[in-house]
Amino acid sequence: MSGGIGDIFWIFLIITFLQPWLRQKMLESARWRLMRRIERQRGSRVILLVHRQETMSLLGIPLFRFIDINDAEEVIRAIHLTDDDIPIDLVLHTPGGLVLASLQIARAVKARKAKVTVHVPHYAMSGGTLIALAADEIVMDCHAVLGPVDPQLGEYPAASLVKVVKSKDINEVDDKTLILADVADKALQQIRAEVLELLEDKMPRDRAEALADKLSQGTWTHDHPIGFQQAKELGLPVQSDMPAEFYQLMALFPQPLQRQPTVQYIPTPYGAPGDEKKR
Repeated sequence: MSGGIGDIFWIFLIITFLQPWLRQKMLESARWRLMRRIERQRGSRVILLVHRQETMSLLGIPLFRFIDINDAEEVIRAIHLTDDDIPIDLVLHTPGGLVLASLQIARAVKARKAKVTVHVPHYAMSGGTLIALAADEIVMDCHAVLGPVDPQLGEYPAASLVKVVKSKDINEVDDKTLILADVADKALQQIRAEVLELLEDKMPRDRAEALADKLSQGTWTHDHPIGFQQAKELGLPVQSDMPAEFYQLMALFPQPLQRQPTVQYIPTPYGAPGDEKKR
């Protein structure tokens, strides 16, 4: 009898440990099937760059995800595995990340002969926006946002460091701040030139320079949300006709099961009021 209870316990323990792994494999399989379906429909290669940072945790401590060198290597590898004549659909969902990694991806996107479409179902801030600038077309949900690409030096915006030093007598500023301001000035010049590089063949030079200044020189706070309408007014090649399949892809990056959901609804389409057949 004790042996039977022990066997049941070990079976339960094994199932408990395997369940997250099996769930992850099922999600990956569902993503691949949906990606294949989109690729057949659109005649393209689909690449996902998704940082669902809310799902990452270690012993209950959140681990924040951002664009890093590994992401750059993987995206560029996927691009190299794609024939020059095949369009690419790149899905971005990211808070940003390293300028170096973001710029590597952006340059690889810009170098493509075939059309590259960036899809932003929810948000692509900072480095994500830098990548989007290199695309031939940006498809945004009407509520999705991009963001400024002004450089940050640790906790300080580069533009603010330069501004504060210029507003003071140099004798009143400590050496560390002066050094940071010098680095900040270089960073601002570099990111402006890099944005111009990405925009140079997409619009006239004067418009590209104005847009580069607006996005990179500290016009807004770094977390300023640039919505669809503002992106359109800035002259970016945006449109809002997001295929439903890209929302379905994002649904396959769920929140962890151990978290209490903060948003709940019956996950089916609803028809017009009173149309119970559609419910």
